[in-house]
Amino acid sequence: MLQEYKAVFNPVVKEHFENLRESELSMETFSFYTSVSVVFSSKIEGEDIELDSFIKHKRFGVEYQPDYTQKIDGLYNAYVFAQNNDLSPENLMQAHSLLTKNILTEKQQGQFRKGNMFVVTDDGRIEYIAASPGEVQSEMGIFFNDLELLLNLEMDFEEVFFFASMLHLVFVKIHPFDDGNGRTVRLLEKWFLAQKLGDKAWFIQSEKGYYEKHNEYYSNIRKLGIEYEHLDYSKGLPFLQMLPYSISNNQIHK
Repeated sequence: MLQEYKAVFNPVVKEHFENLRESELSMETFSFYTSVSVVFSSKIEGEDIELDSFIKHKRFGVEYQPDYTQKIDGLYNAYVFAQNNDLSPENLMQAHSLLTKNILTEKQQGQFRKGNMFVVTDDGRIEYIAASPGEVQSEMGIFFNDLELLLNLEMDFEEVFFFASMLHLVFVKIHPFDDGNGRTVRLLEKWFLAQKLGDKAWFIQSEKGYYEKHNEYYSNIRKLGIEYEHLDYSKGLPFLQMLPYSISNNQIHK
């Protein structure tokens, strides 16, 4: 799909990317754009958290009930960890441990799942059957090999976005963890962009874009198929186009 993707890639995305700047609200111990990322990534997963409240919590030390902020604090710590470390399989597993600190038991943090994984709709229907437990280790081994290859490959701007989104799509279809898959893969996508394009990539508000179009986000993931063994990645272009859209049409300026 790469050539088809590049043929419809909007050149304004690169211009908008070059114009990204850190927010004036940020300070040494607080990043506005990281807060936006973790709040909206969490909201995709159904967390009841508002950006204004989380900013007050992180920047001004306003205290809320622990249940309101703990999960998002863990994700914030994972983003900070990623911003200060290279993307690697080991560091991705560490990031998962950080972001699931208040979600999973300690023995499940940073560990591949041992059980079956079904994604279920609100009304109880099976929406997707992920890779079987026996496949997770080997499929993630292939995924990490591909990740290493891509990190060492020279790419142009459009290719970086294409492969960041492909990593997102493949990872979410494997669904390797008991929980925290969505939060982890949205961090992974941003992390890959930052490794290839520099720290400015951390200002991209892809998580907010996915949240505002979350029905389309899940619909585009669903287009590939319901069972892992029968996925058709040739139907992935609508999903791949969502990431650049988040820059050209949905960037927060503060």
